[in-house]
Amino acid sequence: MSEQTKDKDEQKNEQLEGIIKSGGVVIENSRGSIHCLSIIGQVEGHYLLGDNQKATKYEHIIPLLVSIEQSEDIDGLLIVLNTMGGDVEAGLAIAEMIASMKKPSVSLVLGGGHSIGVPLAVAARRSFIVPSATMTIHPVRINGLVVGVPQTFNYFREMQKRIIRFICDHSCATPEKVQELMMRPDEMATDVGTIIDGEEAVRYGIIDEVGGLDKALAALHDMIGNR
Repeated sequence: MSEQTKDKDEQKNEQLEGIIKSGGVVIENSRGSIHCLSIIGQVEGHYLLGDNQKATKYEHIIPLLVSIEQSEDIDGLLIVLNTMGGDVEAGLAIAEMIASMKKPSVSLVLGGGHSIGVPLAVAARRSFIVPSATMTIHPVRINGLVVGVPQTFNYFREMQKRIIRFICDHSCATPEKVQELMMRPDEMATDVGTIIDGEEAVRYGIIDEVGGLDKALAALHDMIGNR
């Protein structure tokens, strides 16, 4: 076996290992090197999810984002989202990390970018969504025991303000529109909030453009070239 073949096999094994560990892979071509990071299933926070649930673990993603930002071999970041949401603080922490990166970043919503997936989608410098994808926008919720005191409700209200502010700071949406979508009572059965599709997400200013992988990659390569 030649050295070149060995190198190619090692590269493939490294890519496969990266996909298994973090759902990410590095793609290199003449236009640059891109790290593709997938955020799928449920964003896992301080509590472990069951073994039968697909999850994105924030303790894996945050160090990975640091390494991407510091790596001299990676030119840009493509974030592919198909998530039902999950832990609010963990999701917001990942979103803040992505938003603070200097390297070009593009997000692409496939399937769904629900709940805390909305801040994750808008955190990139440019965001795309396929026409068939949906996004659920609703107030902050919690499972389990809730102490019914004013401090608890104040905490929910302040957390919700943080989420709205982040979405509006990183998109063209207005706080009034996001608040309206969050609190709409007639859209979802046994719940409040709104489910929007790709075109509506763009119309409301939450996502930049309707488009798939081709447009997302083209935008990212343009950003890398301009940089």
